[in-house]
Amino acid sequence: MSKSSTLFLSAALLFLVASSITSCIMDTKKTAVQESFEPSNLVIDLPDITKKGTLTVLTENSSTSYFIYKGKKMGFEYETLKLFAEDIGVNLEIKIVNNLDSLIEKLEQGEGDLIACNYTITNERSKILDFSEPILETHQVLIQRKPDGWENMTKEELSTKMITKATQLGQKEVHVWKNSSYYQRLQHLQEEIGDSIRIQGLEGNVSVEELIEMVSSGEIDYTVTENNIAYVNTQFFDNIDTELSLSVKQRIAFGLRKSSTLLSKRLDDWLREFKQNPAYDFIYQKYFGMPHISKQRNKNHPKDNGKYISKYDAQFKKASKMSGWDWRLIASVAYQESKFNPNALSFGGAYGMMQFMPNTGPHYGVFPDTPPAMQIMGGAKKLMADEKFWKAVPDRFQRKKFALASYNAGRGHIQDAVRLAEKYGVNHRKWDGCVEKMLLNLSKRKFHQDEVVRNGMLRGTTTYKYVHEVTERYMKWVTIYNE
Repeated sequence: MSKSSTLFLSAALLFLVASSITSCIMDTKKTAVQESFEPSNLVIDLPDITKKGTLTVLTENSSTSYFIYKGKKMGFEYETLKLFAEDIGVNLEIKIVNNLDSLIEKLEQGEGDLIACNYTITNERSKILDFSEPILETHQVLIQRKPDGWENMTKEELSTKMITKATQLGQKEVHVWKNSSYYQRLQHLQEEIGDSIRIQGLEGNVSVEELIEMVSSGEIDYTVTENNIAYVNTQFFDNIDTELSLSVKQRIAFGLRKSSTLLSKRLDDWLREFKQNPAYDFIYQKYFGMPHISKQRNKNHPKDNGKYISKYDAQFKKASKMSGWDWRLIASVAYQESKFNPNALSFGGAYGMMQFMPNTGPHYGVFPDTPPAMQIMGGAKKLMADEKFWKAVPDRFQRKKFALASYNAGRGHIQDAVRLAEKYGVNHRKWDGCVEKMLLNLSKRKFHQDEVVRNGMLRGTTTYKYVHEVTERYMKWVTIYNE
């Protein structure tokens, strides 16, 4: 064989080896989403859905997709799909998926008709799924914890102690769901900044909101999420920073089987029209524009003059005689809910001084245009009813704390915390140090997916603080406005 032929064969062999290695690398990248995916020949399309009369949605418990608030089913994606289901004449069924790694598999097996969990459109996912018309656009941001004492720092001082550029993520440990677009983005970001990021890829049984809470509490240092989710969570955790953008705009959509062509077309046509409708803007603003109710609460006390708490004191005292609740405690609830504003409107459609939900207010004679005196009387009746509900709690003041927690979060979530307390051998008839601790656990999937829990996730820190702040303010008022 000639020397030139030998060189040619050697080069060809090297090319084949390199191609084989590259192919292996590419295959490894493709399996991030596909590793547990098995193609299915199952065909369930729009005619089958209309025949059974139900559109089944695979989703997660989160503040953007689906959750229960004061007994009301809510969520940006939930409300959107509920309107679509009504348009095609079927009921909406929600199936909570405990492990997001199984989302695609469950869809392909026919356990649901579409996926709704703030799902980002990616090339990798698009090889397996069809995606609907995007429902919103957002970008990824870094979630990091502000340093101790951040409240007293200037913006310049704070910036010196925070990550303000993507290049500073080199050698930092970041926790994200391994089958998420966040994980992919961090992998690409390493190449862009020319440094390694210690990416901790987690299983799909840990939610991004749980990771955000872990950043806030100091259990981990960093995670990544979409800006819309970050916005909501800054209202619950004031010590997290979400300013650093890590990606360009990305599209969020619903995931469908590739065989569901008729459903996909009908949904796309409906979404294009819906996004031009004022109803879309209203739902969007409700979740991503309007401050959540937690943002309106304030543990600070109004200025105490020793003479009166508010101009509504006479009404609080009248409500006290009817309900048996101390007027100063009713006033503390009103201040916590609205700062005595009878025209307050907030998250979830809550209205008035006592912040009734639209599905609850009418039961107590309170509507958005009800006068302040009747709002206060209705709030006192609700507190009285919540206390009566917990009549098995022997201590009167502890019972009132159960009632306050129910007023804030809804009785269902408090019942879940009680059942968890019973299961884990904690005193389920005592709030302080017992049921309140179980309430805090309801933000963790390990607990809110427990078989004894019936109302799903709750951001327990909000209700925990609510009860503490209302009672703390009340006890102060008792000493100042002593009758």
